[in-house]
Amino acid sequence: MGTTTSTKQIAIFGGGCFWCTEAIFEELRGVISVMSGYTGGTVKNPTYEQVCAGATGHAEAAKIEFDPAQISYHDLLTVFFATHNPTTRNRQGNDVGTQYRSSIFYTSEEQKTEALAFIKRLEAADRGGNPIVTEVAPFDVFYEAEDYHRQYYKRNGDMPYCQVIIEPKVEHLQREFAALLKEKSK
Repeated sequence: MGTTTSTKQIAIFGGGCFWCTEAIFEELRGVISVMSGYTGGTVKNPTYEQVCAGATGHAEAAKIEFDPAQISYHDLLTVFFATHNPTTRNRQGNDVGTQYRSSIFYTSEEQKTEALAFIKRLEAADRGGNPIVTEVAPFDVFYEAEDYHRQYYKRNGDMPYCQVIIEPKVEHLQREFAALLKEKSK
C-alpha cells in the first residue's frame, strides 16, 4: 500500500525549570506531547520537594514525544539551545541547583552523536568564551511530575513567574522560530 506511517521518537531535555521547557516545546509542530518530570537521578519516584532539595540527583526535564517526519531532532536541539543558557552550571536565571542543570538525555546513539556534534559546532562558533556545560547522558528512567506541574504555563499564565520568566521565552521562540511553530486554529 502507498501509506507511510511515521515513527514517534522521544527527546528529553533539561533546560532549567520544566515549566519553561514544557511551554516552549508544546508550541512546535511535530511535537505530539510534552511531559514535565524528573530524570538523571538516583532516587526512585522522587517528589518535587525532594528534587528541589537537591539531594536526588535528578534534573527537572521535559520528555518530548515528536514525529521526526514533521520536526527533526536537530530542530529540537536548535530550539533547546536557543531558549536557555547552556553555559551556566546548575543554574538558569534565578533557579539554582543541580536540578536546573542544562542536560540532554539521549534515547539512541544517533541522538547522542547529534547532540555532541551540535555542542561542538556551538563551541566552535565562539559563544563569548563561555564553554557549553550541557550534560549529555544516556536516558534511564523518567518520573512524571505531579499533576499541578503539567501545562503550568497554559493554566497559570497570569502568575508573575509565568509573565516574567516563561512568557519572554515563548515570545522569543515565536519571533525566532516561526517556521517551526504549530499552526494556530482560527
